[in-house]
Amino acid sequence: MARDRSAMESAELTAVLDALDDADARAIIRGLEEPMTASEISDTCDIPLSTTYRKLDLLTEAALLAEGTQIRADGHHATTYEVAFDEVRIALNEDRDFDVAVGRPEQTPDERLADIWSRVRRET
Repeated sequence: MARDRSAMESAELTAVLDALDDADARAIIRGLEEPMTASEISDTCDIPLSTTYRKLDLLTEAALLAEGTQIRADGHHATTYEVAFDEVRIALNEDRDFDVAVGRPEQTPDERLADIWSRVRRET
């Protein structure tokens, strides 16, 4: 994945550190090579489904995972998750406080459009 340096975002330090400090959350990040549903993640990472949902919440709140929608022919759509970063940087700023920046992969125009539609659906 190409890095988009302009897409380095400020993230909540505590949320990112809490997520990365969790062994199950790290296992999920390592296991997500492609977008997967919670059930697929649970099976792949050998984590109980109820725990998987809690860890997915932890990771999405820290902006380390992105949610998507898997459209199914039967009309029952599923939420998918994918890794939404390629680097995390923690730095000491001039005020002697910690800043965290999460580097996002550069998106293609199709990915940006899909992301916009995904946000529109969540807001309606």
